Amino acid sequence: MMLDLVLVLAGLVLLLLVLVLILLKRGRAITHDLRYVQYKLNAIIDQDSSEKVLRHTEAKQVQELLTAVNRLLDANRKTKSDYIRMENALKKMIANMSHDLKTPLTVVLGLTETMAHGTLADDPGEQRRLSLKVHEKTLDIINLTNQFFDLARLESGDRPVPLSKINLSSSCRSSILFYYEEIESQGLQVEADIPEEPIYVYGNEDAIGRVLHNLLSNAIRYGHDGGVVGIALVEQRDHVLIEVWDRGIGIRQQDQASIFERLYTLSDSRNQSHQGSGLGLTITKRLVELMEAEISLKSMPNEKTVFTIRFMKFRF
Repeated sequence: MMLDLVLVLAGLVLLLLVLVLILLKRGRAITHDLRYVQYKLNAIIDQDSSEKVLRHTEAKQVQELLTAVNRLLDANRKTKSDYIRMENALKKMIANMSHDLKTPLTVVLGLTETMAHGTLADDPGEQRRLSLKVHEKTLDIINLTNQFFDLARLESGDRPVPLSKINLSSSCRSSILFYYEEIESQGLQVEADIPEEPIYVYGNEDAIGRVLHNLLSNAIRYGHDGGVVGIALVEQRDHVLIEVWDRGIGIRQQDQASIFERLYTLSDSRNQSHQGSGLGLTITKRLVELMEAEISLKSMPNEKTVFTIRFMKFRF
């Protein structure tokens, strides 16, 4: 009996010893794994590498740690990439703004110098023409400055866009009528497909007006070669679509994904003779998103370019 008890105790001691040895071995393996992770992380940081921390290990805790570390590295790379992209966009914005401000300011300076020299005193007609030109270029400068600050306010959340019931049929008619004389003066045809009955959406009247003015002015400027500018209001079961289109030179496929990015100019993809700040479509997209709507683009160069805004239909 005593011998059996001794054997049992000896077996238990042996089992405990084996368990202790296994735990010690696992502990040493985890320690080695953690030292490797530390070494690899330091190397990645010092070398600014895009590597991941890879390690074959049986320890579940280390596997979970490696997964978390690699996710953190991916997030850090994305943050860095976004920062570089934004920095490049800021540089481009400064270059565009400088160019767009310098051009009208140079014109204004030249015109005012001519007027200040008094050589036009006997020519009231020419004086008036130059005055109107100065006025026009001054408005261009004000418009560009306002666009810049509007975008800054939208992105900072400093410009609220409260939503309410909006008659989209009326908004579309008002916008196309605003540009009707300009469209006709340029020899363009207008095609407006807007239902007579009111169609209501969740939106903001001022924001919708700004969006439509931006899209129509772009259609007139860049779609001139196509000879026609159009707007259509399409009612669906749960949504309402506004389509602003032209048949001009269009936008290249490789540029369409970037067209709403800050400071990407339509002249990049359409016509180098037209210069712009690249802010108009960015402001348009921000306003559309603040109205909980969506905007998209489809363009077949020299066939049809369509900007489509998709609103939620107002439910009574």
